[in-house]
Amino acid sequence: MPADLSLLQARAQRLRELHSGELLVLPNAWDAASAAVVVEAGFPVVATASNAVAAMLGYPDGEGAPWPEMFAAAERIIRTVPVPVTVDAEAGYGMPPHELVHRLLDIGAAGCNLEDTDHRAGGLKEAGAHAEWLAAVRSAADDAGVPLVINARVDTFLPTAGIPQPDRLAETIRRGTLYRDAGADCIYPIGVRDQDAVATLVTELACPVNGNTGEHLDLATLRKLGVARVSYGPSFYRAALAGMATAVRALRAEAD
Repeated sequence: MPADLSLLQARAQRLRELHSGELLVLPNAWDAASAAVVVEAGFPVVATASNAVAAMLGYPDGEGAPWPEMFAAAERIIRTVPVPVTVDAEAGYGMPPHELVHRLLDIGAAGCNLEDTDHRAGGLKEAGAHAEWLAAVRSAADDAGVPLVINARVDTFLPTAGIPQPDRLAETIRRGTLYRDAGADCIYPIGVRDQDAVATLVTELACPVNGNTGEHLDLATLRKLGVARVSYGPSFYRAALAGMATAVRALRAEAD
């Protein structure tokens, strides 16, 4: 457990409260420097992006990086910033719920992102079993006395899920409801790009929903639809690399 339990409890509670007020916008970070940029811009929370963190460490996304390295990177961020940090813990790295919660709290995480993709077998985890696992995560956090904020990602709209397009919305609602009832604080149907689908999910799930911006989903639209939080995954990491690539190519041309 962290040395300052009361601070972690306060940060987790603050993160929870931010899901019920104004739209919570999370420009995801991947290291201490990018997290500092997020805080200096005035954002009240830092969220990590597993894709970006893994890439920064030299591994592929999808639990391709060893969890000790991912958690060490998250701990450096948490140690650096004075705001709550929610950690993208992918699918939990095969850990039992008690161990996962212990390790998240030990590094000072106020929340976590947990997805239902099965990175070992492929496709999605069985929804009922995953809901039971999430309930055990919730119970372990409660036992530790920390209101850890669980953002349960539903991956039904991802091509790797293998869910036919006509069935995706109904399956997302089914899974999201199970995860909500298991104790998740927010449901994250990643990859939903249709306004009507987002509106339906917000209504049917009747809990905070995490959305993504897209061609027809800017922040104003997502706010109007009732989305509670918006995250950007590796978008800013990729933008930073693209900016560096442009600058380095210009330097190469000048050097020639």
